[in-house]
Amino acid sequence: MYTERPYKNVLESELLVQVAAGDQKAFAELFERYQALVYDFSSKLTRSKLQAEEIVQNVFIRIWIKRDHLVNIENFGAYLNRATRNHSYTALKKIAAQTLREVELTEQVITGGTNAEHLLLYNDSAKILKAAVDALPPQRKLVYELCHEQGLKYEEAAAKMNISPGTVHTHMKLALKAIRAHFKYMDALMIVLVLMKK
Repeated sequence: MYTERPYKNVLESELLVQVAAGDQKAFAELFERYQALVYDFSSKLTRSKLQAEEIVQNVFIRIWIKRDHLVNIENFGAYLNRATRNHSYTALKKIAAQTLREVELTEQVITGGTNAEHLLLYNDSAKILKAAVDALPPQRKLVYELCHEQGLKYEEAAAKMNISPGTVHTHMKLALKAIRAHFKYMDALMIVLVLMKK
């Protein structure tokens, strides 16, 4: 944002006072000092670079909007940690809710209970499911990608992988179950426990 950093050597407490007063250069310095920490922490929690980038933006936008409260913060590091955690949790909740809906659609596609409109919706949702698919065992993930993403029939995937169509069917069934379970039980308590163990 700025080529110069006039507040580079200013103490954090004084920097917060300047930001609270509406100094945009002081805010730019605050961003320079802490944006990497917010990115790294949110990236660990969400396991998504894209989500982490959005969380960095959201955290600092909120800091700027609520800047008049900065003078009352005794421990800015703890404040930033809590804000990052809250934004990450919100992002994970949205992903979980979206994915649960898309998994139901996925099951309809695999079982044949769908139509062209649902198939288009499914294709649009592929990115949302990617994280869960990446967590599958290698062979199960390959079966899922061949049948679900590339559109191969069970027999075609079986021939390509040198396994039986029945095994392909079993892998697909277990893949869907794993994806659904992975997000269904990612509730607030589990996320908090993970955060506390970091």
